[in-house]
Amino acid sequence: MAQTVNVNFKLDSDVKKAMENACADMGLSLSAAFTIFARKVGRERRIPFEVSADPFYSDGNMRYLNQKMDEYKSGSLKFTEHNLTED
Repeated sequence: MAQTVNVNFKLDSDVKKAMENACADMGLSLSAAFTIFARKVGRERRIPFEVSADPFYSDGNMRYLNQKMDEYKSGSLKFTEHNLTED
């Protein structure tokens, strides 16, 4: 068996708790989950899932949302109705 080493890094406490809960539901420890991830990355030489930016948090969308919040707070926000469609 290979020698084990400690790896330390910072993680947002809410993210850690959510991952611990998900791992517990799968019968895994946090350490086991990270070991699985590390082995897969080492074996495949890639991140084993798609990594992309969430367009919701893009600069343009955040500017739009902040503008709408300012309009809401000032009482000048205009509401419109539209028909929602289902796929």
